[in-house]
This record gives sequence, structure tokens and C-alpha cells, in this order.
Amino acid sequence: MLFHYHYWTPHVEETERFYVNAGFQIYQRIGKYLGGFQNFDPPLVWDNFRTKNIIFRIIEARKGSVNITFGYGKKSKFDHIGFLVSEKEQELICQNADNMNWIVDKGERRTFITTPYSFRIELQTNKEIVDSVTDNLKIEELRLETRKEGLENDLSILFGKPISSIKSVFGETVTINEAVIKDLSSKILVDPNGVRIVN
Repeated sequence: MLFHYHYWTPHVEETERFYVNAGFQIYQRIGKYLGGFQNFDPPLVWDNFRTKNIIFRIIEARKGSVNITFGYGKKSKFDHIGFLVSEKEQELICQNADNMNWIVDKGERRTFITTPYSFRIELQTNKEIVDSVTDNLKIEELRLETRKEGLENDLSILFGKPISSIKSVFGETVTINEAVIKDLSSKILVDPNGVRIVN
């Protein structure tokens, strides 16, 4: 199940505000401050630390079965998408990635696969990463722009089945043009990094 995307952004506070206003809850904020990583999780709010020189590595927003993360970057840059999978599925996908000569970085908490499309795929087996796996609010589809053609075909080889939740168009950049999030909003929303969110 597609559940996640991550951006690097110079608009960290604005991105958090956007998703909170869309009904998401902030679960964690981890940032580099005074030479080390520290947590600035809720109930802390931006007024508690805005004046400190914190470089946020990750801010995590959740709603239903959607998990969106972002961290500080000099420009808005799409980094990865995430799928919630069983351990058996993860094993198969990693084997397929090896066969495709895609780099697999298997971690304790999550696994990342580096694609030749200039973004990564996260495989997550921990269902607690979302509020609810049965919630109607979910990412139905991500419409990506890539500089290389063939993504849907490669994903079907990687996962061993067609992945209908990812659509791509050939373009000049690598980004998410549109996220179809069921039951989020009746209006079209655009986040500070240019992701259009439609119902």
C-alpha cells in the first residue's frame, strides 16, 4: 500500500502549517541544534523554537493511512515514496531489485531502494507508521514527473504486479505533480513545494 512521500524544502514551517491546516497531526520533529540531533515534538509549537537555529532533518505528519515527511533543504526536492508491505513482500521486492541491479539499503527500521529515476522507494513493514491501515483517507495515486521513461513497467517488475497507484509523465524535473488523497478535501490544495492535492 502506497502510504508516504518525503520532500526536502526551504519552506519547513510553511509545509508543516499547510498539512496541519489540511487535518494532519504532527508526530515528531527532529532537528540539528547546537551540534547534535534533538527532538522538538508536540506539544511544542513553532513559537517555542522559531528563533533557534534548528536545521530540521525530519518532520512527520500523519492522517488516516497517509504519512508525509519533510526536512530542510536549500530548494524543494522530492526524495522518496513509501509502501507499507509485509515482511514476505519486502523479501520478494528486494530480490527483484537485486535482479534489476537497483541498490537495496536494508535497515533495521526500513529499507530503501535507489531507482534510476532519481528518487528512492521506501519499504516499511511497521504498520504503526500510520494512524490506521483501514482508514478511507489514503493516497490513491501519485502522479510523478520523471526525466526517464519506463517507471510503471519497472515498478511492475519490482513489485511482481502492476502498481496502479503510481502514474508518471516525462518531463524536465523529478517531482510529484499531483497526489490523489481520498477523503482529504473537496478543494484542490497546493502545498508549499508545488504538490497539488486532489480528492
